[in-house]
Amino acid sequence: MPSALPSPRFDHFYRYDELTALLFAYAEARPNLVSVRPIGKSYEGRDIWVVVVTNLASGMDIDKPAMWIDGNIHAAELTASTTCLYYLHQVLSLHGGTSPEAQQINRLLDTRTLYIVPRLNPDGAELALADRPRHIRSSTRPYPYTEEPVDGLTVEDIDGDGRILTMRVPDPHGGYKKHPADPRLMVAREPGEQGGEYYRLIPEGFIKQHDGLTVKVNGDREGLDLNRNFPGEWRQEFQQQGAGPFPTSEPEVRAMVEFITSHPNIGAAISYHTHSGVILRPCGTRSDKDMATDDLRLFQQFSALGEKHSGYPAISIYEDFRYDPKDVISGTQDWVYEHLGALFWVVELWSPKKEAGVADAGGWIDWYRDHPVEDDLKLLRWSDEHCGGQAHVAWTPFQHPQLGAVEIGGWDKMNYWRNPPPALREREAARFPAWMTQIAMSLPRLELIRTEVRALGPDMWRVRLAVANAGYLPASVTQRALERKTVRGVMFELHLPSGDPAISLVSGKERMEGPHLDGHAPKQSQLAFLANKQPTGDRAVAEWVVRAPVGTRLALSASAERAGVVRTEVVLD
Repeated sequence: MPSALPSPRFDHFYRYDELTALLFAYAEARPNLVSVRPIGKSYEGRDIWVVVVTNLASGMDIDKPAMWIDGNIHAAELTASTTCLYYLHQVLSLHGGTSPEAQQINRLLDTRTLYIVPRLNPDGAELALADRPRHIRSSTRPYPYTEEPVDGLTVEDIDGDGRILTMRVPDPHGGYKKHPADPRLMVAREPGEQGGEYYRLIPEGFIKQHDGLTVKVNGDREGLDLNRNFPGEWRQEFQQQGAGPFPTSEPEVRAMVEFITSHPNIGAAISYHTHSGVILRPCGTRSDKDMATDDLRLFQQFSALGEKHSGYPAISIYEDFRYDPKDVISGTQDWVYEHLGALFWVVELWSPKKEAGVADAGGWIDWYRDHPVEDDLKLLRWSDEHCGGQAHVAWTPFQHPQLGAVEIGGWDKMNYWRNPPPALREREAARFPAWMTQIAMSLPRLELIRTEVRALGPDMWRVRLAVANAGYLPASVTQRALERKTVRGVMFELHLPSGDPAISLVSGKERMEGPHLDGHAPKQSQLAFLANKQPTGDRAVAEWVVRAPVGTRLALSASAERAGVVRTEVVLD
């Protein structure tokens, strides 16, 4: 009997040692389904764990089509780890059951592989979860310079409450004032407004070499953004901040790139981030009109399924989610899709705006530049009614060693913006398992149709091997993969016994490349005027003529990088 599965808490963010112990507990409870492997080490030397999930009774992980799922590449985006853990737990909890949902999971693990990396950036997450946290973007490696700043304000928790908030300082030249209906809320001064009580808002932190007048807020000493360090459309620091000195310079990114390139069975991937409550699809650096038409339709189709399952809208990164109209955002998507031709999505978990009833008018990015004060009031009510007044923290007096008397309070962006409050974390994670399973089950999968042996003479035989792609998607997955030549057609092999002069290959090749196989996705509707010219484009046949004695056993195989491997044997009789 298998041992009981662990019982994780989805309202709790796990520290590294806790997370490691939990992952290995899953492997111990289900050794036939789960293994935990290091894919590399972080900057500080922590192992980066991948959880390999597949039914070993039906084949090795590398022999099956696979899906990659990762989270927490950005330090404080901890709900991403929770979402990966939630899916892992659900899959293992359902496996072996008889309900329709469980039977789907049984088929999933019999025929596919999941590679799950709950925390790609363990160092940054540890810093975010420290007793006195700092919320950096990604890696803890100092970049682009190693020395600490000699002056200026470093953003950090200074009152020891475990939160990084805002300091408000009375100042007649300040740009903010208290809202007349709710003085907790700070709102901008009107153009030309004079004669009121005004404040300057400064991030929480201590100041080095303060001159009594000016405050310069330092950028994080750890200035890397690991999501900008991938090879796809990589650009230098002056064009893309945090990209590192060269592509895959950072060990966390290099570990992911090396793992995926050494596992060509990966045909789809999802990377979990926070926050916005949106599903982002490629491309990041070019418009929809510049994408291969078939790929665009494929992304739109599967993104719509994501909307249906999760309730999150799905949009294009380039068309709808750029930080500036003139800016382009490269990242994981521009490597996984653009270079490798695999499907890829970024999911930005959690939307406090949606929770508070704030409409998405004004765009996904522009809202953060400017929005009506009524939106702030709605968010403040949400904080009071659903977060115990902790999403927006009451202003508390503090004697700052450089600034004197200040108040600390305002929005707790780490715990209520970057991540949901504890009670809502599981709900957000639970939106995505059905979509992930549907994507994985749509991946191409090679299946044996039949083998044939026909005698052509007393020791001459014609051997045929026929296979088909039983998956929805083509064996290449995307048109981009064909353009980039990252996949081959189905590869057939005849494995002849060695050292027997009575056995030889008369015609055919021991290894030969067949066609790229379609999936069973329809290319057009039944009302299209022209007929599909390849109605059996999902099938391929290889043929050999062999000279061998009666009773000889021959091993045959067929493989496609993203569709798996088929192995069989025939007897010449």
